Amino acid sequence: MPIRVLPDVLIDQIAAGEVIERPASVVKELVENSLDAGARRIEIEIEGGGVGLVRVRDDGAGLPAQDLPLALARHATSKIASLDELECVATLGFRGEALPSIAAVSRFRMASRTADAAHGIEITVEAGAPRPPRPCAQSPGTVVEVRDLFFNVPARRKFVRSVATETGHIARLTERLALSRAEVSFRLRSGERVLLDARAEPDAAPASGADVGAARVRSILGEEFLARALRIEHTAGPVTLGGWIGLPTASRAQPDEQYWFVNGRSVRDRLLMNAVRLGYRDVLYHGRYPAYVLYLSIDPRWVDVNAHPTKLEVRFRDARQIHDFAMRAVEQALAATRPSADVAPPAASPADARAAEHPGAGSRSPWALASAVRDQPPLFFDRRGSGSLELEGVPGPVAGVWRGALAAGDSDGAAARVFDAPPDDRPLGTALAQVHGIYIVAQSREGLILIDMHAAHERVLYEQLKSQYEAASVPSQQLLEPILVRLKPHELDAVLEHRAEWERAGFEVSSIGPEQLAVRRVPALIGGREVGTVLRAMLADLELDAAAHHLDGAADRFLGTLACRTAIHAHRRLTLPEMDALLRQMEATERANQCNHGRPTWARLTLAELDQLFLRGR
Repeated sequence: MPIRVLPDVLIDQIAAGEVIERPASVVKELVENSLDAGARRIEIEIEGGGVGLVRVRDDGAGLPAQDLPLALARHATSKIASLDELECVATLGFRGEALPSIAAVSRFRMASRTADAAHGIEITVEAGAPRPPRPCAQSPGTVVEVRDLFFNVPARRKFVRSVATETGHIARLTERLALSRAEVSFRLRSGERVLLDARAEPDAAPASGADVGAARVRSILGEEFLARALRIEHTAGPVTLGGWIGLPTASRAQPDEQYWFVNGRSVRDRLLMNAVRLGYRDVLYHGRYPAYVLYLSIDPRWVDVNAHPTKLEVRFRDARQIHDFAMRAVEQALAATRPSADVAPPAASPADARAAEHPGAGSRSPWALASAVRDQPPLFFDRRGSGSLELEGVPGPVAGVWRGALAAGDSDGAAARVFDAPPDDRPLGTALAQVHGIYIVAQSREGLILIDMHAAHERVLYEQLKSQYEAASVPSQQLLEPILVRLKPHELDAVLEHRAEWERAGFEVSSIGPEQLAVRRVPALIGGREVGTVLRAMLADLELDAAAHHLDGAADRFLGTLACRTAIHAHRRLTLPEMDALLRQMEATERANQCNHGRPTWARLTLAELDQLFLRGR
């Protein structure tokens, strides 16, 4: 077949296949044109999931009569005129492809009027064939109607899903657009139903990269999102990151509440999404996704928006620097998630959390919590005297703190003092008792605190190990005689392959046979008699596929597993000073609201909730 020049109609349909994937793509392109035109009010109407009709009406600047036919010409645009302008483009659209692509696969009508024009001008197109413009009645602004999408491309129309599915895609897209611009009102209707009505915030400034206000986020994602989110503001030179990130306990089963905006443009960029994922890496358990709304403001010359047909992905001039900037910003914000007297972490009860050693904290309902406590046997006080306290199995870093606490007074005295109101600077209050050797019960000024002692101790140890590992100063002890551990050949190979990481964490290991591992040095937090058990448990955990692990990076997985396996486990009876020492360490530890699997470490039942349980004041 000889080479030939394709007809314009076929060229437009080929281009439409890249730009117009489904009805939501039509809405995206038309609304972005409205935003570029300076619209402050945008109304979207759809029928049949957008296949029957998409109508977008705005109050923007409008088009002069002479420009209306040019708007439908391929690669005709008013937004750039040179390569220099393309490299620093600040508008949402710039290629001049969207309108001709849409008109090529639909029955198309566009009417527009500028503020100083006496009347509007409209133009219609059917299957790529335009008709001459003509005058029409039109208020200032532009209205675009797209009917019978893909009517002339049956193969594409077969891939369109059900009305409900396509309507859902349009609704979610409109929510993203509304989150990008708080100064613009958005209204989405499907037939007679109003699917979204986001009113403009009068005091909002144009979102040229700065994040929108809480009112718009609340109108789209609800009050619950803001109540369980952290405000984030981070600046480094000309780059600014703002917005909200959900608490780890507000994680979701699917990544359906993740919003990234770069200079006001909604993107689904893998580099940015990965940066957030790494920022959450040791506060979420595997299979859960954080919720966030984040706005990145950057010099347009440092980002290439002309990297994807639908402009959903961008390319940064210094991708590694931007990735690390975003990751560190999220990481630092989450580092502040430690026990606070002002805010208690909402208890989580997803099924994933129960896969860890103990069940999660459960429902925040005071009735549910009271039922859980009521069904347990009576609480007991561990009141062994300081002379009989055994710290042999307690990891070294915590044992030292506990010994200091015991030296301050006997446990009987501590038990008598716990009923006094604790100082204001103790968010977790003062320990009262243990429940089944699993939970610590404490009293604070606000009410009752429940702490999962294994999860709490795991976080404390993990943060200590990370700091020591980064400083290459993990305390360790040389053994008088090596401990011999019998392993399977592949397990022995796995240890020797990562010997550097083991040694940096305080171990000294070597092979003395095909199935014998000699351990000559161990971290100080491991008692000698526990080495074999800890090593086997760590090997079993580390054998998991790295992609299925809750932590990224070999070092983090190693330290997380070491902390989990050496932390206090269930049914270890602690004295009151020991419990108090753990609470004080939690209050001083970053990310202490979750263990490194992402489970909550504590929950609060306020005095008001206790009064509600017993109908006090009624």
